[in-house]
Amino acid sequence: MEKTFMEAMDFRHACKVFDETKKITDEDMNYILEVGRKSPSSFGMEGWKFLVITNEELKAKIRPVCWNQVQVTSCSHLVIILAAIDAVKPSSGEVERKFKRREMPQDKLDFYLGLYADHLKQTLSSDDNIYSWTAKQSYIALGNMMTAAAIKGIDSCPIEGFEKDKLDEVLGLDLTKYQTAVVVPFGYRINEQSTQLREKFENIVEFIK
Repeated sequence: MEKTFMEAMDFRHACKVFDETKKITDEDMNYILEVGRKSPSSFGMEGWKFLVITNEELKAKIRPVCWNQVQVTSCSHLVIILAAIDAVKPSSGEVERKFKRREMPQDKLDFYLGLYADHLKQTLSSDDNIYSWTAKQSYIALGNMMTAAAIKGIDSCPIEGFEKDKLDEVLGLDLTKYQTAVVVPFGYRINEQSTQLREKFENIVEFIK
């Protein structure tokens, strides 16, 4: 039975130990990934790629460079969100291709391409700057995917604790094209979660009228 949005938010927590005997169905995993795919991104560039890993040998190789966190190998599906590098450069042709999906006349296309290049001049000046930009956006997809999973009663745990250079190497990435942004295992909890601890609403929200 699917949960309401607020039920999913109450259910979701950073799962530390997954039940290795339980596997996510293809239907449910595709639902989670589709929510990630439909997530918003700057200029609609979708500067990400989702690696979905179920190969146990590869998960075992990844775990040591993720601070040996058990979730990496005990989860059902290990998703690694990659930040795009080359694909968001105007010279790649991908930027123009994605703008063209909106079926606009050439003069308008040229305007948007110019706006994109000018607005992002500093961001696009180096691969390191591009990585900072696209990796930050990947967290939008990450949050949506974790909530989508919780709606289905599926657990997750966002992981920033990894050695990026070594993980990129284990994955055999071409760093001019993609680099690791964040790791998120999905599966089913083996223990009941403790009470969710959050600050009071009034400590977090300030209304300016």
